[in-house]
Amino acid sequence: MSSLDRLDIKQLRIFQALIREQNASKAASQLGLTQQAVSEQLKKLRGVFDDRLFIRKTKGFVPTPFAESISSDIDKVLRDFEQLLSPKVFDPKTLQGTYVIAATDYAQQVVLPQFIATLRSQSPNLKIIVRDFEIDKLHELMESGKVNLAIAFPDYIPDSYPLIKLFEEHHVCVTSNHSTISKMNTSLKEIAAHPSIIASPSRPNFKGSIDDWFKKFGLVRNVMVSAPCFSVVPMYLETTDSIAFLPSKAIEGLGLTTLDLAESPEPFDVIAAWHPRYSDDAIQKWLIDKLKEENF
Repeated sequence: MSSLDRLDIKQLRIFQALIREQNASKAASQLGLTQQAVSEQLKKLRGVFDDRLFIRKTKGFVPTPFAESISSDIDKVLRDFEQLLSPKVFDPKTLQGTYVIAATDYAQQVVLPQFIATLRSQSPNLKIIVRDFEIDKLHELMESGKVNLAIAFPDYIPDSYPLIKLFEEHHVCVTSNHSTISKMNTSLKEIAAHPSIIASPSRPNFKGSIDDWFKKFGLVRNVMVSAPCFSVVPMYLETTDSIAFLPSKAIEGLGLTTLDLAESPEPFDVIAAWHPRYSDDAIQKWLIDKLKEENF
């Protein structure tokens, strides 16, 4: 057994008290121990350091030269242990390192500009990587620590992940100002029949989240174009006589025409999620708190 294996913190505290008091009785009283317990631990310390450490005198102990030489080192070791166990003061201004956010195209447009501005102002040394949301690889990326936070929709997130709701969103039916349908008072059946563009960022196909809603009315959409992201759909609307159902916050300021519908698709949540193992991480807690404070 090595010397380190035979040493514990209690023995170092006894050494420190003996250095300070130079009296076994006073050291024992200070530590709430019996004098016999102090003597037993001192015996073990002598074996660990292979030195007498303290020599008896008339009214106490005198430290040996070796004991005096290691006294400041032991003080430092005990201070380091106290610091290790004391509550950490988290200061975002001194935070460094890299934080990776996987976000849908929608979240990159609507959530991240404001959130990243907050992070840059409060934690200027933290580097942020934003990567596209890969639904099929999400668990693998978060399990391995390659992604720290995901901002998306609830259906995209594993059930076991902690999450917070950022806000509630809803789809609106939009078209360009010069499309043939922009000035018409159309029925839902006519909306379904009109050429439509969908955004399918997770998987390239002609299925969208609005399809199930149309099915409730016995209707099937006439989807003609499937785009990989929300941001390009308004440009496609400008060049085609088409419509699209897009999240309301993603079309603000784009000059599109919103079509009034007798029925509206159900609202949905925009959420942030993370792997359970990081729930107690100080950086993670701080970033989640910042997200909660944002007014999207």
